[in-house]
Amino acid sequence: MDGVILTPLKKIHHPKGDIYHAMKKSDYGFNGFGEAYFSSINQNDIKGWKKHSVMTLNIIVPIGKIKFVVFNEDTKKFFSETISSNNYQRLTIKPGLWVAFQGIQEENLLLNIASTEHEPAEAKNLILDEINYAW
Repeated sequence: MDGVILTPLKKIHHPKGDIYHAMKKSDYGFNGFGEAYFSSINQNDIKGWKKHSVMTLNIIVPIGKIKFVVFNEDTKKFFSETISSNNYQRLTIKPGLWVAFQGIQEENLLLNIASTEHEPAEAKNLILDEINYAW
């Protein structure tokens, strides 16, 4: 989908604990740095829909398994990907696309490396039923 990038990430095995790569400023999809935050989601819960007008999201899932769904309201097309430590990738979502996500495992944690600082007026939210998607 235009505006969505999946980037395979490195996991470096270490006998005392693995290293999970997230992002470098030289990576494709990097669009500046505003803030980084973690968000958890409970098993089977769904957060969304949210659409940013300026912020680019760079989402990594180091713990658990999370299904992401991106919706382009212009083309009426969906993109979905489940990301986990076993499918370790970075999901980059450009502004103008709706996104929602569902926790699959008991414990789920994502990191978003956002291109801008959080600004409530910059994003729109819809209740889940306003975009028809079969979760």
